[in-house]
Amino acid sequence: MKSIKLLMAITILLVANACTAQTKNATTETVKIYGNCSMCKNTIEQAGNIKKVANIDWNENSKMATITYDATKTNMAEILKRVALAGYDSDEFLAPDDVYAKLPDCCQYVRGNKTVSNTLATETDTTIHTQHSTKDNEVAPKVDHKNHSMGTKAEISLLENIYSKYFILKDALVKSDGNLASSKAVELVASIKSIDMKKLTSEEHTVWMKVMKDLLMDAENIEKTKDVVRQRGHFASLSENLYKLIKVSKSTTVTYYQFCPMYNNGKGANWLSKESTIKNPYFGAQMLACGNTVETIK
Repeated sequence: MKSIKLLMAITILLVANACTAQTKNATTETVKIYGNCSMCKNTIEQAGNIKKVANIDWNENSKMATITYDATKTNMAEILKRVALAGYDSDEFLAPDDVYAKLPDCCQYVRGNKTVSNTLATETDTTIHTQHSTKDNEVAPKVDHKNHSMGTKAEISLLENIYSKYFILKDALVKSDGNLASSKAVELVASIKSIDMKKLTSEEHTVWMKVMKDLLMDAENIEKTKDVVRQRGHFASLSENLYKLIKVSKSTTVTYYQFCPMYNNGKGANWLSKESTIKNPYFGAQMLACGNTVETIK
């Protein structure tokens, strides 16, 4: 029996060392993540793992997770936020109630009381962290996860910066100016890279994780070429993903979602605009007024 336990311990150590070796600039931390079973283990680890960037090994008995990650590419907050969005609480971030409710019955762990802690409030910035209460008789305030932000209002200005850079890029395409569009795409790329995901609201973060890579790829491809035809192809994809983000974001201005039925051999394409007047970025002066507003986002 002792030899079996020793063999298991050696195996675990070798696996941990292998994961660390695959991750550059490796930092390892241990944190509690709430869950029940092997199905929880799979979901937690899939939510947090990123190849060669982050690796989670969660123990269903102790509820402790050993997390190894590349500190130059991610951090504990980003990893735990992804886990929370998959339905699993930690002492840093709580899963949204609706996501937790959709977990299989065997995975619906006891959540316990919740308290709001580490609250820093100023006139313009409020950061809220939540954790499980360790006091049996403590009455926890109700947390509204539908409106609960895992970040701060200050980050909205960063998203607004992305939108404003997008609108400037759109105007360059309206002018059919490939050189200008390329230079404006440089600014858009910088704005996308500047986003601190820890400060996004839970709704924004969910969408951001889905569209971030494509947003950056399209913006970088527009930057790399002066060919306005190729730029417009990437702009169509960029616009679709930015639309998904702006729909869950608290933009300070009204945005018009507009459609050109003629682009891409009649398949059509959408774009976003700050003005209701149609100024088509896919054809410019050739068909400047071609299109219509299909949605007004307030």
